[in-house]
Amino acid sequence: MAAYLILENGTTFKGEFFGKPDTVTGEIVFTTGMNGFLETVTDPSFYGQIVLQTFPLVGNYGVISSDLEGNTISTRAYITKYPCQEPSNFRSEEDLDTFFMSNGAVGLKGIDTRALTKIIRDNGVMNGKITPHPPTEADMEDLRKHKVVDAIAAVSCKKVETYGNGKYRVALMDFGVKKSTIDALVTRGCQVWAFPHTATAKDILDINPHGVFLSSGPGNPADSANKHIIRTLQELQKSGTPMFGICMGHLLLAIANGYKTEKMKFGHRGANQPVKDIATGRVYITGQNHGYVVTTDKQPSFVNVNDNTCEGLDYNNSFTVQFRPEDGPKDTLFLYDRFIERMSENALR
Repeated sequence: MAAYLILENGTTFKGEFFGKPDTVTGEIVFTTGMNGFLETVTDPSFYGQIVLQTFPLVGNYGVISSDLEGNTISTRAYITKYPCQEPSNFRSEEDLDTFFMSNGAVGLKGIDTRALTKIIRDNGVMNGKITPHPPTEADMEDLRKHKVVDAIAAVSCKKVETYGNGKYRVALMDFGVKKSTIDALVTRGCQVWAFPHTATAKDILDINPHGVFLSSGPGNPADSANKHIIRTLQELQKSGTPMFGICMGHLLLAIANGYKTEKMKFGHRGANQPVKDIATGRVYITGQNHGYVVTTDKQPSFVNVNDNTCEGLDYNNSFTVQFRPEDGPKDTLFLYDRFIERMSENALR
């Protein structure tokens, strides 16, 4: 079935649907990973976004339920040039088209994904609309007014959930946490208490946690809807409990400490982002998914080698990074061990 992608700047691409043929509007972003498409489409941080895969062939190793990062497809839609319909992998359970259809998710195939990526690189991220009909003025009006709101509220857990039964009690503030994040904590001897984004400092401190983890998540960290989260983080810092934040957690704790954030032209998304540790000079390859960045004159703990943007900040016994140590390359998993050390030191005081 024919499908049209209409961009906010008036450019139109004609391709075909896969998955559910439906009309959707969202912010178009691109990701540069060569694999990990299952983790991408089920990552809650992509809530409200139409994701463009720059690598042209997707789905050749099929759908594997154990690789999913969430219970549902989080992207508004997914764009790839060639979705493989005959996967070859002993772990494969179904093909991409069937997976999208069973989840009621929209896919777009057959367009010039290289040309679309160049448009976003030159002009920045923009809204897009996928429809079964050529563009109309009503479509353009819809694109101009579209905005993602209350993103964290849409993906955060609704009640406290617990995982593992280890030595360290970790209060995890769920802004859109991924399964692999929880796994990274549980395998290191943590009992994880996942709190909704609405949790207060008292709610969290009542479990007497050894540490607080701030998860990844979608949206603009400076949205007014997140003001209550900022207040909670400020109160938690006063308690002296060690905190470790990644991605959205990094951005929110920065705002709580008086830093500003700004929207990037097209963000960092993919599993091949080089990051430099300022203390050692060593460069790590990291997985990232963010469209906002902290602006600061203070020396960060990590910087992005490509554009020198802030990738990490330290706050006494707490620290945050913009990248996600468990995502893609495993170069920076040692940061979870550092968090364990901070919690152990805190427990001895």
